[in-house]
Amino acid sequence: MPHYPQAAVQVTAFDWVPDFARGFVRDLRVRWALEEAGVSYSVRKITAVGERPADYFSEQPWGQVPSYRDGETQLFESGAIVLHIGRKFGAVLPEDEGGRSRATAWVIAALNSVEPFVMQLPIIDLFHQGEAWTVERRPQVVEMIGKRLDRLADWLGEKTWLEDEFTAGDLLMVDVLRNLQSSDLLEQRPNLLAYVERAKDRPAFARALKAQLVDFEPRAATAPAQNQQGVAA
Repeated sequence: MPHYPQAAVQVTAFDWVPDFARGFVRDLRVRWALEEAGVSYSVRKITAVGERPADYFSEQPWGQVPSYRDGETQLFESGAIVLHIGRKFGAVLPEDEGGRSRATAWVIAALNSVEPFVMQLPIIDLFHQGEAWTVERRPQVVEMIGKRLDRLADWLGEKTWLEDEFTAGDLLMVDVLRNLQSSDLLEQRPNLLAYVERAKDRPAFARALKAQLVDFEPRAATAPAQNQQGVAA
């Protein structure tokens, strides 16, 4: 949906990040859910490389993005925000209580059972490449991620989505798995690769991704590189 400065829904995002992080900052998850729901929103930009506004820590205790507000509701943490959008606007969550509970379980699984393993690999490759300790550690990380992916691939099988329809659980899971794009871990599991590509083909994802990329402001090539701390939540 178009951005409207006066929209009731507001999402906080960074005004700039290095090229490697573009399209992967976690306000994308919130934008995607809003696009699935057909809800317009405004964007409040904050700096990724300088001091956060002093009042921002009352919205997000660690100064990360995204934060979210709609009227009287103010939230942080991307998973919590996506679930709230599903409940409030009737998208990305099934109508029946059992289906909603299953979708919620998959959101938590994506963030607790998959993401902590997956994110170790880009942290090594982006921030510690060439350091001696990674020679031993990286293969261990790849093995751990592979075991998690094998269980996920077994569950997915030939299904289109994790449950009977696309839900918040798929949205979060796919966004986590996208962080493996620089490895061949998904290619080794064709059903997971197809699953990720299927979700990325959704028009709502394309609109959310475009909106995030457009919102990044030009910055000189000498701008300081962002470390992994405080990028997203």
